[in-house]
This record gives sequence, structure tokens and C-alpha cells, in this order.
Amino acid sequence: MAYDHEEQEQLDSMKMWWSRHGNLISWLLIAALTAYAAWAGWNYFLRNQSIQAGQLYEALQKAVTAKDNVQTQRAAMDIQEKYSRTAYAQMAGLSAAKVAFDANDLKNAVTRLQWVINNGSNDEYKAIAKLRLSGIYLDQKAYDEGLKLLAGEFPTAFVGVVADRKGDLLVAQNQISQARAAYQMALEKMAPKNPGRQLIQLKLDAIGSATGGATSVKRPA
Repeated sequence: MAYDHEEQEQLDSMKMWWSRHGNLISWLLIAALTAYAAWAGWNYFLRNQSIQAGQLYEALQKAVTAKDNVQTQRAAMDIQEKYSRTAYAQMAGLSAAKVAFDANDLKNAVTRLQWVINNGSNDEYKAIAKLRLSGIYLDQKAYDEGLKLLAGEFPTAFVGVVADRKGDLLVAQNQISQARAAYQMALEKMAPKNPGRQLIQLKLDAIGSATGGATSVKRPA
């Protein structure tokens, strides 16, 4: 019965190996299964959050269409407080800020935009929020605050419009040479067919021989 003896030896060897390493393998398997369960649960949570946030966002859009600032702000606050991890929270902030600005409710406009800047995960949404908030600062003559907001890196598609807004803020501070450089950068970074180039060129022409007071450019939030 040599075969049976060899088989028994293999079985004994396996038992010995398992006694030494089986516990570790069991823990590794449990850890892997736990991680998978957590990942699956987290994705389910996010999907569920997104669905619920989407329903609230639909209600917000109805309030936006009706130009109901009170309901818009309430819906935006609910989305940002309950579903802050979703893209809807950032979109709601931008929409609510526009409605608040149009209603001359600058406090809520600033609050919604600042939320997107502080909590947003999408660089494009954050860039839009910074540009709109810098426009409010321009109107409020808080020029340094506006320039601080526009410091740092921006997505490539926004570099031109950011330079343009910097130019507006610098002109308002009567820093003409710096403003000229900002407008020139805006022209360089904007696509040749971008209609905004004409306005920037007009600004450059206006300050080309400027020696006196500043020109303030008001921009909507």
C-alpha cells in the first residue's frame, strides 16, 4: 500500500502546513471579503445618495425657473448638507448663487459660492465659483480679496477668463501695467474664435494710453 502511505504523508504535510499558516490565510481572506463588502456597500451608498440628491436637484431647478430665491436657497442648503459628496451639491451651489445674485441677495450668493470652493471636488465647478465670487468682490471693491481668490492653478480652459478677471481687478486698483499684462495673457490663452477676445481687446485699447483714474468693470455672478 505504498500509494496509500504516500497519500497519507501528503495529507499530514498539508495539515502541518495549515496548522502553521491557516490562521493567517483565514484572516487575510476575511480582510479581503470585508474590504469588498465595504467597497460594495460604499458604492451602493453613493448611488443611493446620488439618486436622492438628483430628486432634490429637480425641485431646485423648478425653483430656479420660477426665480423663487427662498425655495432655491432652501433646496441648495438641503443638498449641500445631506448630499455633499455628490456633484449635485456643487451644481446646486452654482445655480443657487446665480438666483441669489439676481435677487440682490449677495449674502447667500457668497455663501453658496464659497461652499463650492471649499467643498467641491470638481476643479471646473470650483473654477466657475471662484470667477463668480471674484465678480462680486469686484462690485464690492474688495479687489485684494478677488485677486487672492484667483491666485494659484486653474484648469487650462479657464486660464484666459481668469486672466481677464485679474485685469479687471487690477484696473480697478489703477495698476495699469499689471492689468495690461493680464489682458494680454487672456488674449494669448483664449481660442482665436472666442467672442470674448473682442471685449478684452477693447479693454486693452482703453487702457493703452490711460494715465488717470481706474475703470471698473461690473461682472454678473
